[in-house]
Amino acid sequence: MRLGVTMITSDQAMPVPQLARAAEERGFSSFYAPEHTHIPVSRETPWPGGDQPLPEEYKRILDPLVCLAYAAAVTERITVGTGILLAAQRDPIVTAKAVATLDHLSGGRMVLGVGFGWNVEEMRDHGVEYATRRDVVREHVLAMKGLWNAEVAGFEGVHVNFEPSWSWPKPVGGPPVYIGGAAGPKMFAHVAEYADAWMPIGGRGIKDALPLLREAYEKAGRDPATVRVVPFGTVPSRGKLDHYAALGVQEVILQLPCAPADTILPVLDDYATYL
Repeated sequence: MRLGVTMITSDQAMPVPQLARAAEERGFSSFYAPEHTHIPVSRETPWPGGDQPLPEEYKRILDPLVCLAYAAAVTERITVGTGILLAAQRDPIVTAKAVATLDHLSGGRMVLGVGFGWNVEEMRDHGVEYATRRDVVREHVLAMKGLWNAEVAGFEGVHVNFEPSWSWPKPVGGPPVYIGGAAGPKMFAHVAEYADAWMPIGGRGIKDALPLLREAYEKAGRDPATVRVVPFGTVPSRGKLDHYAALGVQEVILQLPCAPADTILPVLDDYATYL
């Protein structure tokens, strides 16, 4: 089983290039960076993490693609991924270009983890209505995949429209698309249609969800044996990792605190004992 790491990146936390190098040196397989473009101060939407106030680092998150470019530039092996990129809030043509460029320059080491988002007012500032966010994400990802995979690509949809166009560079490794979020029929329909893996946040309930995900693959005409699950933001224990391995999970992304290096490095060393 491969183990990667993720951290809520911040201007007050361990610098991303140092963290990426430290992760690679210890044998971790990947580094993932999250996204929030901004946090409106109205705070209309409750934080999904519980009744406590929104953690300070959510206000200070760095741009994930810029972070991953720095991480890729100072490493040779690890995968760099978004965990997760808020695809509804991004222009798909510009984002497709940025992701393809990063994948090209890193030698095919990019993974695009996308999510639907939870902060209603944040996405509203981007012109996205909460009720349509899943449909917007779907069209954005399909449009990006078209630009990556075809010499000439256009798109006609409800939320995305552009004429047949050229867009280079083409990605080296795809890149694979993972979808983050909780289990459910809507989630699994999206994964089965246009993604390469389901990325459950925290990793709970995978055993019960796997039959439903395989059923969604069958309905979409895909081989249910190809289902991939990548638990994300997990705090590890030997029992938990053994449980994932028994379910066929091949990679788990471990949660690091948003903190300076003197806090992060001992946690990395502890996590490395599971490799």
